[in-house]
Amino acid sequence: MSTLLADTIRKTGGSLGVDIRVKNTSVYESDGGTSVTQNLVQGLVKGWAGVNGAATPTTLDSYNVASLTDVSDGIVQTNFTSAFSTANHCTAATMETEDGSNANYMYSQILIDRSAETTTRVEINTGYRAGDTSGWGNYWSYYHLTSGDLA
Repeated sequence: MSTLLADTIRKTGGSLGVDIRVKNTSVYESDGGTSVTQNLVQGLVKGWAGVNGAATPTTLDSYNVASLTDVSDGIVQTNFTSAFSTANHCTAATMETEDGSNANYMYSQILIDRSAETTTRVEINTGYRAGDTSGWGNYWSYYHLTSGDLA
C-alpha cells in the first residue's frame, strides 16, 4: 500500500480545492483504526440555524436557511435554501429562554411539528415549558440542526 502526503490537492488545470469529490462508497478509517465503507454525505448536517425568538424572529447565524416564517407566538418555520429529497429529515433543537427574573435556562422541550414538515421547511414550537400550560410565547433564542438527504 502507498501513502500520499500533500499540503494541497488540486484538479489538473483547476485551482485550489476545485472538484475534489468523495463518493458514497468511499472507505475511511474509523476511530478504532478499522476501514469501513460509509456514505459520508448522508451523515453531514444539511441545515442549521441559531434563531432569535423575539416578537419578530431573526437568524443569529445559519447554513442552508433561506428565511424564517413567524407562524404564531413561539412557532417559527425555518425555510431551507436547498430542498431535502423527502419530508423525512431529522431535526434536533434546544433553546435558551428568559423567565422574567433575568435567569437563563436551557430547555430541550421543543416541539417539532411533523405535520407541517416538508422538503423545504421545518416548523419548531418553542413556546411550551414543563408545567406551564398557560399558552405559547416567544423565547429568546433556539438552535437547531437538520440531517437527511438533499434533493
